[in-house]
Amino acid sequence: MKRSLKQPICISEGGIRCPCTKCKCTNISTPVNVRLHLYQNGFQPEYWIWTEHGEVKPSVDESGGLGSNDHVHHEDQFDAMDQMLYDVFRLYEDVPHVNANIGNEILAEGELPNTNAKQFYDKLITFNKPIYEGPTESKLSISVKLLSIMANWHVPQKAIDFFAQMLKNVCPVKKCFPKNCYEATQLVSKLGLKVEKIDCCKKGCMLYYKDDSKLSECKFCSAPRFFPRRIGMGKYKDVPTKRMFYFPIIPRLQRLYASIGSASKMRWHKENKNNSNHLRHPSDRKAWKHFDEVYPQFSKEPRNVRLGLCSDGFTPYIQASTSPYSYWPIVVTPYNLPPEMCMTKPYFFLACLVPGPNNPKEKLDVYLQPLIDDLQQLWSNEILTYDISTKQNFIMKVCLMWTINDFPAYGMLSGWGTQGRLACPHCMGDTKAFYLKNGGKNTWFGCNCRFLAADHPFRKSKRSFTKNEDEKKGPPHISTGKEIWEVVSIFPKISRSSWFHV
Repeated sequence: MKRSLKQPICISEGGIRCPCTKCKCTNISTPVNVRLHLYQNGFQPEYWIWTEHGEVKPSVDESGGLGSNDHVHHEDQFDAMDQMLYDVFRLYEDVPHVNANIGNEILAEGELPNTNAKQFYDKLITFNKPIYEGPTESKLSISVKLLSIMANWHVPQKAIDFFAQMLKNVCPVKKCFPKNCYEATQLVSKLGLKVEKIDCCKKGCMLYYKDDSKLSECKFCSAPRFFPRRIGMGKYKDVPTKRMFYFPIIPRLQRLYASIGSASKMRWHKENKNNSNHLRHPSDRKAWKHFDEVYPQFSKEPRNVRLGLCSDGFTPYIQASTSPYSYWPIVVTPYNLPPEMCMTKPYFFLACLVPGPNNPKEKLDVYLQPLIDDLQQLWSNEILTYDISTKQNFIMKVCLMWTINDFPAYGMLSGWGTQGRLACPHCMGDTKAFYLKNGGKNTWFGCNCRFLAADHPFRKSKRSFTKNEDEKKGPPHISTGKEIWEVVSIFPKISRSSWFHV
């Protein structure tokens, strides 16, 4: 985090307090001298809140949740878990447990959690009991810390097993301690955040999913689902030729309302309306407001989740490898949160891991089937969720607002061809792109002049852009949904199976 030198500094008593490393807010000087000091010496360390220049330290949230300016980093993840446990204990304080129909019982201060939420809270309390009298650590907290060590610092699983066994040997109560990484993973997985392993066709034609889960070969290209792997003397085991990982997003979105720190912030986009013309959050954009006008029932409930989807490929191994391997993660992130929390690591939900080794290209939609099924369920079905900040059960709905990706991935997700002269999704057929004879590629150099104002001087320039040409045309026509449908409705409909018989 760095302070900008252009950021205004409060003026007091005819001068400005210099926050450089030498002055440390003790000297009052002119803005020019302060700027010179900062260039030479830099800001004093740990001076993030400018108390000497008019800023006020943020007040502590009485509810015990995270403030809007707080971020959850590696070292704060365990504090966030402890905060969730604190919320649960406070929720169940002086409340009798009722086994039957707890979702319909109403307390004076709010509703009891629904069945699924109560099971989660009960497991959280059970697993978080201290190992023995005295220490504050529990079997759950130790398991989470062991797994976080492996994930955050890339520690091998064998090292985690060694640490777990070493700690278990010195623990007085050995039954309350995970003996290895596998046991810690099984304990944490009981809280409901699971992963689904789905077999795929080697060529990416289909998933062995739902009705096709029992097939032994691809119904399009007839490629085998398994191949035999030797596991011993004369013993073989059927192993899937390709497998993807899917992380269900429904329980992850419900966890946002399981802690006051995040549940209270999920209504920020509705409670903090922007009255100025400055864009500070996606809720200030026309697309967000247009969506609210088209679906007013959805927008009435501020706890309904607006999602963005991010996707791109990366090479998990070294770049200079002779056999490159490409992996494609699919990430969703909620936009209900404040700007400083929207795009932070704790709220990036990994939904799919599309395996390699090759780019999935136009077959990316095959791997998105589980995610699309969950999104359709979250849009049309009733997903009962418990909001711990208001102590209410509500029906959570989710919409996918937009995707974030580079131009090649845009073509894979949308189906628009991003190669050739008609690659621009705005200009479409009304493009001014031209072919470079020597370069052998198409170029859109100078096409952006069409979007300038009619009296802009760049439109008359015949030397800065295309030689000896000025720009007189306006921006291309934006097609409506009806016009687009009239164009694509005449295209023949083909199934994926016909690709292999053409």
